[in-house]
Amino acid sequence: MAAFFFKLTGWKVAGALPNLPKMIIIGAPHTTNWDFPLAMNLMFYMGVRLNWMAKKEFFVKPFSYLWDWLGGISVDRKAANGMVGQTVMTIQQRAKIVLAIAPEGTRSKVDRWRTGFYHIAHGANIPIVPILVDYGRKTLTITEPFIPTGDVETDLPLLQARYKGIRGKNQTHF
Repeated sequence: MAAFFFKLTGWKVAGALPNLPKMIIIGAPHTTNWDFPLAMNLMFYMGVRLNWMAKKEFFVKPFSYLWDWLGGISVDRKAANGMVGQTVMTIQQRAKIVLAIAPEGTRSKVDRWRTGFYHIAHGANIPIVPILVDYGRKTLTITEPFIPTGDVETDLPLLQARYKGIRGKNQTHF
Protein backbone atom coordinates (compact mmCIF):
# COMPACT_ATOMS: atom_id res chain seq x y z
CA MET A 1 0.00 0.00 0.00
CA ALA A 2 2.81 2.42 0.88
CA ALA A 3 4.61 1.75 -2.42
CA PHE A 4 1.33 2.47 -4.21
CA PHE A 5 1.05 5.81 -2.37
CA PHE A 6 4.54 6.81 -3.48
CA LYS A 7 3.86 5.73 -7.05
CA LEU A 8 0.52 7.55 -7.11
CA THR A 9 1.96 10.79 -5.71
CA GLY A 10 5.27 10.65 -7.60
CA TRP A 11 7.44 10.53 -4.46
CA LYS A 12 10.67 8.51 -4.41
CA VAL A 13 12.85 7.20 -1.59
CA ALA A 14 16.62 7.37 -1.99
CA GLY A 15 18.96 5.57 0.39
CA ALA A 16 18.20 3.20 3.25
CA LEU A 17 18.15 3.35 7.00
CA PRO A 18 21.23 1.89 8.66
CA ASN A 19 20.79 -1.40 10.49
CA LEU A 20 21.12 0.05 13.99
CA PRO A 21 19.04 -0.73 17.08
CA LYS A 22 18.67 2.92 18.09
CA MET A 23 18.77 6.17 16.15
CA ILE A 24 17.15 9.55 15.81
CA ILE A 25 15.85 10.45 12.38
CA ILE A 26 15.54 14.13 11.61
CA GLY A 27 13.31 15.11 8.74
CA ALA A 28 13.53 18.60 7.34
CA PRO A 29 12.51 21.01 6.20
CA HIS A 30 9.24 20.76 8.11
CA THR A 31 7.09 23.33 6.30
CA THR A 32 3.63 21.73 6.25
CA ASN A 33 1.37 19.45 8.25
CA TRP A 34 1.48 17.07 5.25
CA ASP A 35 4.94 16.02 6.44
CA PHE A 36 3.34 13.79 9.11
CA PRO A 37 1.37 11.56 6.70
CA LEU A 38 4.40 11.48 4.41
CA ALA A 39 6.57 10.29 7.33
CA MET A 40 3.99 7.68 8.37
CA ASN A 41 3.88 6.37 4.81
CA LEU A 42 7.69 6.19 4.74
CA MET A 43 7.54 4.14 7.94
CA PHE A 44 5.19 1.59 6.34
CA TYR A 45 7.17 1.61 3.08
CA MET A 46 10.42 0.79 4.89
CA GLY A 47 8.83 -1.69 7.27
CA VAL A 48 10.24 0.17 10.27
CA ARG A 49 8.52 0.94 13.54
CA LEU A 50 8.99 4.68 13.78
CA ASN A 51 8.45 6.59 17.00
CA TRP A 52 7.69 10.28 17.37
CA MET A 53 7.06 12.64 20.27
CA ALA A 54 4.09 14.79 21.10
CA LYS A 55 2.97 16.64 24.21
CA LYS A 56 0.93 14.50 26.60
CA GLU A 57 -2.18 16.62 25.99
CA PHE A 58 -2.24 15.28 22.42
CA PHE A 59 -2.78 11.72 23.72
CA VAL A 60 -6.48 11.93 24.64
CA LYS A 61 -8.87 9.01 24.30
CA PRO A 62 -10.02 7.61 21.92
CA PHE A 63 -7.22 8.98 19.67
CA SER A 64 -4.47 7.96 22.12
CA TYR A 65 -4.84 4.35 20.97
CA LEU A 66 -4.18 5.38 17.37
CA TRP A 67 -1.20 7.56 18.35
CA ASP A 68 0.28 4.68 20.38
CA TRP A 69 -0.19 2.29 17.45
CA LEU A 70 1.49 4.81 15.12
CA GLY A 71 4.52 5.00 17.46
CA GLY A 72 3.70 8.12 19.45
CA ILE A 73 5.58 8.84 22.67
CA SER A 74 3.84 11.10 25.15
CA VAL A 75 6.05 13.71 26.85
CA ASP A 76 5.27 16.16 29.63
CA ARG A 77 6.80 19.49 28.63
CA LYS A 78 6.49 20.72 32.24
CA ALA A 79 8.36 17.78 33.84
CA ALA A 80 11.36 18.56 36.04
CA ASN A 81 13.86 16.76 33.79
CA GLY A 82 12.40 18.39 30.67
CA MET A 83 11.56 16.97 27.30
CA VAL A 84 15.17 16.11 26.45
CA GLY A 85 15.70 14.25 29.73
CA GLN A 86 12.42 12.33 29.42
CA THR A 87 13.23 11.31 25.88
CA VAL A 88 16.77 10.20 26.76
CA MET A 89 15.31 8.04 29.56
CA THR A 90 12.76 6.52 27.17
CA ILE A 91 15.51 5.67 24.67
CA GLN A 92 17.70 4.13 27.37
CA GLN A 93 14.82 1.92 28.54
CA ARG A 94 14.30 0.35 25.12
CA ALA A 95 16.39 -2.21 23.26
CA LYS A 96 15.34 -0.71 19.91
CA ILE A 97 13.97 2.67 18.93
CA VAL A 98 13.84 4.75 15.77
CA LEU A 99 12.73 8.20 16.88
CA ALA A 100 11.67 10.70 14.22
CA ILE A 101 11.95 14.42 15.01
CA ALA A 102 11.43 17.48 12.86
CA PRO A 103 13.98 20.01 14.12
CA GLU A 104 12.03 22.94 15.50
CA GLY A 105 12.55 26.13 13.61
CA THR A 106 12.20 24.53 10.18
CA ARG A 107 8.57 25.57 9.54
CA SER A 108 9.83 28.97 8.48
CA LYS A 109 13.20 30.13 7.20
CA VAL A 110 15.73 30.17 10.04
CA ASP A 111 19.49 30.35 10.17
CA ARG A 112 19.80 27.96 13.11
CA TRP A 113 17.61 25.05 14.18
CA ARG A 114 16.62 24.43 17.75
CA THR A 115 18.83 21.73 19.19
CA GLY A 116 16.64 19.42 21.30
CA PHE A 117 17.06 16.53 18.84
CA TYR A 118 20.84 16.96 19.03
CA HIS A 119 20.93 16.92 22.83
CA ILE A 120 18.66 13.86 22.90
CA ALA A 121 20.97 11.97 20.52
CA HIS A 122 24.11 13.00 22.38
CA GLY A 123 22.57 12.26 25.81
CA ALA A 124 21.39 8.81 24.66
CA ASN A 125 24.67 8.18 22.78
CA ILE A 126 22.93 7.34 19.50
CA PRO A 127 23.40 8.59 15.92
CA ILE A 128 21.29 11.10 14.03
CA VAL A 129 20.13 10.02 10.57
CA PRO A 130 19.13 13.04 8.46
CA ILE A 131 16.32 12.61 5.93
CA LEU A 132 15.98 15.30 3.29
CA VAL A 133 12.32 16.05 2.55
CA ASP A 134 12.56 17.64 -0.89
CA TYR A 135 9.19 18.70 -2.28
CA GLY A 136 10.89 20.18 -5.35
CA ARG A 137 12.17 16.76 -6.46
CA LYS A 138 9.52 14.76 -4.55
CA THR A 139 12.29 12.73 -2.97
CA LEU A 140 12.94 11.53 0.57
CA THR A 141 16.71 11.07 0.78
CA ILE A 142 18.12 9.10 3.70
CA THR A 143 21.69 10.20 4.38
CA GLU A 144 24.55 8.66 6.35
CA PRO A 145 24.34 8.60 10.17
CA PHE A 146 25.86 11.55 12.02
CA ILE A 147 27.49 10.93 15.41
CA PRO A 148 27.10 13.98 17.68
CA THR A 149 30.35 14.96 19.39
CA GLY A 150 28.78 17.12 22.08
CA ASP A 151 30.04 20.29 20.36
CA VAL A 152 26.72 21.58 19.03
CA GLU A 153 28.31 24.78 17.69
CA THR A 154 30.50 22.73 15.33
CA ASP A 155 28.09 19.87 14.60
CA LEU A 156 24.88 21.78 13.85
CA PRO A 157 26.24 23.63 10.78
CA LEU A 158 27.54 20.29 9.44
CA LEU A 159 24.07 18.75 9.79
CA GLN A 160 22.30 21.76 8.29
CA ALA A 161 24.72 21.76 5.33
CA ARG A 162 23.28 18.39 4.22
CA TYR A 163 20.01 20.20 3.50
CA LYS A 164 21.45 22.87 1.22
CA GLY A 165 19.24 23.28 -1.86
CA ILE A 166 16.38 21.19 -0.44
CA ARG A 167 12.94 22.64 -1.04
CA GLY A 168 10.13 22.50 1.50
CA LYS A 169 6.49 22.50 0.45
CA ASN A 170 5.78 26.02 1.70
CA GLN A 171 9.14 27.69 1.22
CA THR A 172 11.41 28.11 -1.75
CA HIS A 173 14.76 26.87 -0.44
CA PHE A 174 16.09 25.61 2.81
